[in-house]
Amino acid sequence: MRRILFSTLKILISAALLYFALRKVDLHDLASRIRWESLGWIGLAITATFVQIFIGVLRWREISAECDAPLGIRQAMRLNLIGVFFNQTLPSSIGGDAVRLWLVARGGAGWRAAAYSIFVDRAIGLIALAVVIVASLPWSYRLITDPNGRTALLLVDLIALAGGLGFLFLGMLQWPWLKRWWGTHHIHACAVIANRVLFSWERGPKVAALSILVHVLAVVIAWCVVQSISAPVLFSQVFQLVPPVMLITMLPISIAGWGVREATMGLAFGYAGLMTNEGVNVSLLFGAVSFLVGIVGGLVWIFSPEKAAKGAVPIEIP
Repeated sequence: MRRILFSTLKILISAALLYFALRKVDLHDLASRIRWESLGWIGLAITATFVQIFIGVLRWREISAECDAPLGIRQAMRLNLIGVFFNQTLPSSIGGDAVRLWLVARGGAGWRAAAYSIFVDRAIGLIALAVVIVASLPWSYRLITDPNGRTALLLVDLIALAGGLGFLFLGMLQWPWLKRWWGTHHIHACAVIANRVLFSWERGPKVAALSILVHVLAVVIAWCVVQSISAPVLFSQVFQLVPPVMLITMLPISIAGWGVREATMGLAFGYAGLMTNEGVNVSLLFGAVSFLVGIVGGLVWIFSPEKAAKGAVPIEIP
């Protein structure tokens, strides 16, 4: 019952935010701006999305190996594509993670190792995103002159950065009760693994570079979308505005980020002195690209050995 209530709430949030974001958007004008030459840019955006997924696969493999849940490249790519599909269909922006966890655990890695690998992967991605935003703050402050916009940007990034650094600091603590109390045991274990990955000479630089590249590719995808409708937005502006929007979109309060992304992108463009409706247009097309890639993930799921074996392998919860 609680799950149904949460799902209904997320649907309502997405619908409400989409309604408010789309009130000032002329969808007919947006459709008229998509011409044959636009399809080339949309194709590049889709290609960049697949590259982004593959980069995420490489990072996840490094982390999963540290969690005693080793994955092959083809297997990890298949599971990530399936995760993208379920991110688009389940009432949450992290629904795909739950499906990946289930598939990895069912594949023999075990529930704990599977959960740790995905949680640590998410945490490191969040830390990298916060670092990207901090690194671009001097330029973002020149772009965003609105005091409310500056405050919101700084607040959101500080919360994300403090959470990430606090998570890593937790892994450095050796207090015995952290390992015994049920409320901190698993979080502490994940924090220890994250520290081991990031501060390892073997894995650390590679995971850090891959994590930054994932977020840079999100900017590239958005830039391709901007070009597809010839929006009057510079690449530097996209680089400064998209990462904070992606950070807020990670909140699991809507369906695949719909509504939250559009409302936030519109606000971000407005704070930067750009046209609010262009921000919503870019966000809609960005979401459409993700949806198209999600369809491919759905086909991968339909023909995957995991679906073929559905129900054949019992799920044991330790």
